Amino acid sequence: MDKIRILWADDEIDLLKPHLLFLQEKGYDVTTVTNGEDALEAVRKSDFAIVFLDENMPGLSGLETLSRLKNIRADVPVIMITKSEEEHIMEQAIGSKIADYLIKPVNPNQILLALKKNLENKRLISEKTTSDYMQDFRQIGMSLSDKLNWQEWQEVYRKLVFWELELEKSSDQSMYEILTSQKNEANNLFSRFVERNYLQWLRTPDEQATPVLSHQLMKKRILPAVDASADPVFLILIDNLRYDQWKTIQPILADLYRVQDDELYCGILPTATQYARNAIFAGLMPSEIESRFPQWWKNDEDEGGKNMHEADFLGDTLKRFRKEYKFSYTKITNHNEGKELVESLSNKMQNKLNVIVYNFVDMLSHARTEMEMIRELADDEAAYRSLTKSWFEHSPLLEALRRLAEKKVRLIITTDHGTIRVKEPVKIVGDRSVNSNLRYKQGRNLNYDKKDVFEVKNPADAFLPRVNLSQAFVFTRGDQFFAYPNNYNYYVSFYRNTLQHGGISLEEMVIPFAVLTSKA
Repeated sequence: MDKIRILWADDEIDLLKPHLLFLQEKGYDVTTVTNGEDALEAVRKSDFAIVFLDENMPGLSGLETLSRLKNIRADVPVIMITKSEEEHIMEQAIGSKIADYLIKPVNPNQILLALKKNLENKRLISEKTTSDYMQDFRQIGMSLSDKLNWQEWQEVYRKLVFWELELEKSSDQSMYEILTSQKNEANNLFSRFVERNYLQWLRTPDEQATPVLSHQLMKKRILPAVDASADPVFLILIDNLRYDQWKTIQPILADLYRVQDDELYCGILPTATQYARNAIFAGLMPSEIESRFPQWWKNDEDEGGKNMHEADFLGDTLKRFRKEYKFSYTKITNHNEGKELVESLSNKMQNKLNVIVYNFVDMLSHARTEMEMIRELADDEAAYRSLTKSWFEHSPLLEALRRLAEKKVRLIITTDHGTIRVKEPVKIVGDRSVNSNLRYKQGRNLNYDKKDVFEVKNPADAFLPRVNLSQAFVFTRGDQFFAYPNNYNYYVSFYRNTLQHGGISLEEMVIPFAVLTSKA
């Protein structure tokens, strides 16, 4: 293995011989120079892994040398060493993108730490992450062998997402594969948990055992947060935002907002927009919405948009709970509407509640299915999160949140459902009236293997609309998706590894609800 090459520039290099010997004993190859010009010449002629640079040298100063060195090799980390503790020198050095800053006299262990931090940190972090996950792997595995309740499932999912985000930075791909396998096991067990309990949650909810569901979110989470705030509240509902995506974009907001609550709630079945989001704004389950608003509710087979009356549902909910709020409702479906939102924020500050539905992530997941280029850009979970983060960083939504952070506001960020990357096909047969969603099917004369699905033979049991007497709903579990026997191989090949929602999984049902306040 080649030795790591270090360049050390210091006009008093002879006084540093003990340090140089120490580094050589540790296996480093150290080249020394006594001035800035020689340092620049050395960098032009040879490759160095890192440079130690004295700040106070005759001729070119350390800061001048640093500036010119970065023009030659911007990628080489530079550690500035100085006798001075003056703040302006530190600020200039940091502004010139130094890797580290040491004050003389330095001891050998400080130098060694600086080297490991800058040259070996990825390897060391990867090894520590792998070691820590292996310890937690056993604990998560033991948890999964127990009969978990809703609170415990939340904690398991939080841990799985935490390790997913940590291990994607690691160079140990085998650990990521082990995590993926553990997550699949968790999803299978979570699906059984939902099947055992879901209808009970709806029929006879228990305050302790039943999660907050989509239709209860307004009553139990949103309205109490609005009532408790003396400042305007902005509810940002980002359609189809998974918990791991939220944890990816949350650090971007850290300089702007304090997180007061970072909770999880449970999406209703089907985990599809026209069911889950209407349930949130109406504060009712789908069959109750259909009964109360027959002129607005549309079933899967009906023509027209299925989420056209969310503002009407919201207005009715506020009246039903006797909230005299002045409120606004805005739906963003393209970039121009996002820019218009930014410009209209000052007008919304007079409202107690401002609801903003942002549809980009949902469009991204659909584009992942339909467009080859997006498939390539979001080929795996890490890439999908990266694409979400990149969108958010350059979106009008982030600009809107920056402007709101300058004012005194309370912010709620949530979603209606998540999404899952599907892998395993499940055969089903139905007539032409059956809906097209790959994660759930509803209709009459459905033919399927009962062991492959969660079956709701009577839609009324799940508070779902019933169009005819023989209608049933069936849901896939984990990473499954429905496929028709006709043209089966083509269908499976086209939809495998696409992002879908509507069924039962941790990704679709265990979803974020966060309350933030501006740091202004």
